[in-house]
Amino acid sequence: MEIKYCWRCRMDVPMLDKKEGEIASNLLAEGFQEAKKMMKNPISENFRKLLDYYKDVTGFEETNPNAIMHHFIDLYGPDCENCGKPYRTKAATYCPKCGNKRKL
Repeated sequence: MEIKYCWRCRMDVPMLDKKEGEIASNLLAEGFQEAKKMMKNPISENFRKLLDYYKDVTGFEETNPNAIMHHFIDLYGPDCENCGKPYRTKAATYCPKCGNKRKL
């Protein structure tokens, strides 16, 4: 786990590493299976294991299971040399935050 800037959330959030992300992905799939079985439960209850896991690992209480799925370190590029925010992707050459052009 590492705190990084999330472009979608527009704030620093705890990002999951590869192993933590795999566990979270499995819990998301399990939540969808629960949702199919029990259509009457509120959607957040179907994903309670995922939400609890994220809170246990990060200390951050997320309420949206979909948000967790884009809080994986591997989805983002390296940190910008100028402002320190991560590039949106590994292949990105332009930082939208400060305008820095990355040299590959």
